Amino acid sequence: MLRKTWLPALVTLAVTASGLTAAPARAVAADEPKTITVQAADDTYVSETSPAADHAAFTWMSAFNGPGNERFGLVRFKVAGIPEGAEVKATLELHSVRTTDTALAVRPTTSAWDEHVLYTNRPTLGATVATHTGFTAGEQAKIDLSEAVAGDGAYAFALTSTGGAQGVFHSSRATATGAVPPRLVITYTAAGQPPVPAGPLPFNLPAISTLRASGKKVFAHYFTPYPISLDNQAGSSDYYARNYLTPTGEGGKHAAYGGLLRDRPLPRAAMGGNWQLADMEAEIRLARAAGLDGFTVDILSLTSQHWSRTKLLIEAAKNVDPGFKIVLMPDMNGLKGVTPAQLAASMAELAQKPGVYRLADKRLVVSPFKAENQTVSWWREFMDTMQAKHGVKVAFVPVFLNAATHAKAFAPISYGFSNWGNRSPAQQSGIGANIDLAHGMGKIWMQPVSVQDERPNQGVYDEANNTENLRVTWDKAISGGADWVQLTTWNDFSEGTQFTPSAHNGGAYLDITSYYLTKFKTGKTPTIVRDTVYLTHRLQKASQRPGGGPQTKFMTLRGGSSPARDTVEVLAFLTGAATIQAGIGGTAKKAEAAAGVTATTFPLAYGRQSASVVRAGKTTAKVVSPFEVRTSLPNQDLQYVAATSGRP
Repeated sequence: MLRKTWLPALVTLAVTASGLTAAPARAVAADEPKTITVQAADDTYVSETSPAADHAAFTWMSAFNGPGNERFGLVRFKVAGIPEGAEVKATLELHSVRTTDTALAVRPTTSAWDEHVLYTNRPTLGATVATHTGFTAGEQAKIDLSEAVAGDGAYAFALTSTGGAQGVFHSSRATATGAVPPRLVITYTAAGQPPVPAGPLPFNLPAISTLRASGKKVFAHYFTPYPISLDNQAGSSDYYARNYLTPTGEGGKHAAYGGLLRDRPLPRAAMGGNWQLADMEAEIRLARAAGLDGFTVDILSLTSQHWSRTKLLIEAAKNVDPGFKIVLMPDMNGLKGVTPAQLAASMAELAQKPGVYRLADKRLVVSPFKAENQTVSWWREFMDTMQAKHGVKVAFVPVFLNAATHAKAFAPISYGFSNWGNRSPAQQSGIGANIDLAHGMGKIWMQPVSVQDERPNQGVYDEANNTENLRVTWDKAISGGADWVQLTTWNDFSEGTQFTPSAHNGGAYLDITSYYLTKFKTGKTPTIVRDTVYLTHRLQKASQRPGGGPQTKFMTLRGGSSPARDTVEVLAFLTGAATIQAGIGGTAKKAEAAAGVTATTFPLAYGRQSASVVRAGKTTAKVVSPFEVRTSLPNQDLQYVAATSGRP
């Protein structure tokens, strides 16, 4: 069986080529994060039952919301030493005197106060920026204030209660043994330092802060069934290897179409601790390093492991980078039977988490897949329930299978529109019209950008023409003026649409996307500073059928797709004109290429594929595909595999 004989070796090569040994990491910051701890400059509390009492000398602060007995703490920090534009994560640490079920809300103060403040002249308060429920005597409660702390400056907060028993916390004057005063722990990474790729990109990626300053947003569609690991086992024998990549897996249920998947996430060794959270944090680091703003998470269920993974993904985003956001995308295929009230209750639960994406006006972005599975009135009831019952205003961005058919009806309730999109160059002619349709109605447009699509279990595939579909969808998103982009998908391996670094692509598609993403966000074509080539091809010819195995159901070309073709493509990013020298199945080929981005194709041949860039007799970039094109395969595989000179 092909997967059993060559996948483990291939995976080892992919991991080595990416510089990865455990959870994959595409890039790290040029400067390591630094941490500083800031002690409270001022702290006290005020009490409604003692409105004229000065608590400046007290060793503790109190928070309570009893009728006629409101109490809240006040704390101020003066932060200095954070470089301008740095990315900041701030954590408020409070040392509890008692074990209580206090529900604490942290709110900025919006008028002046000092430590001698009284309840009668208490400061005014802003909206809640963080919450924490439950405190244990003698332990530190850690509350994320990253959204409220941007860098140097004075930050003043009120510690208010929304329920539970009275909370009591040590102040900066505490004298008890082991008492810890309030403090702000800040971890920051200096801006202006682009990530250092594991293999160099053809250009210098701008700092994350520069990319995020753009109003253009780029999200990747996260599919919860296929995280990095399903069982925390070594890649050579984990659930992917045992059950998804082989026809005999899961009791042979996938035998007819040669196995459920043809590709998988880059594997890792077994690990300890909360490995599921660690895996999701690793994926977020990968996406963040590529310049993405966040994930659109496909919410398949409101109760199952997919719901648990959705919440874990949001937690991981908060842990890694509070600026990396998760867009809520209820999947209306899987959620067809829920009521507006049920969906509202679940979305409102997620809305309380700081990792979800909101607009600047605090509206929660909800972007349902196949929104047309419910009526406009159904969605209006959902949005009304979100606001009336849960206090959450929604910015509605439906994702349609056909926006032109449904946009007009949905316009009154929508902030923007999107399509799920197509996966073949021949089907991309309507992108500009879709963007114009949305803008003509005063809506934003989220353009799908894709690599390819092959679905063994459905018996269908699209002809992507190597990287042409990826380049065309990006080019049309940029030239048409799309507002947001959704990469479809980050990790849906069952449809073969993955951008995430994988056994088949090693990170090449994400590298290419970083180039176009930078152009989309900055409005400027990135300067190519190092020759880089990306080599793509299939493992077989399109018409080839495997023999001798259990597969009886084969993929056929989707209607309307570009015609099937058998080509090796050399996508070159060049600092100057050069010669492309290719080895196609052992036969030497040559082509001249201009400076900039050029795609050169050669007829696919059995054997090994390679490509080099030669200028003035010197080889400046070279890539050899780790994948051999074979005359005989035990299962049909029509995905384009990829390799790059940037990841030697």
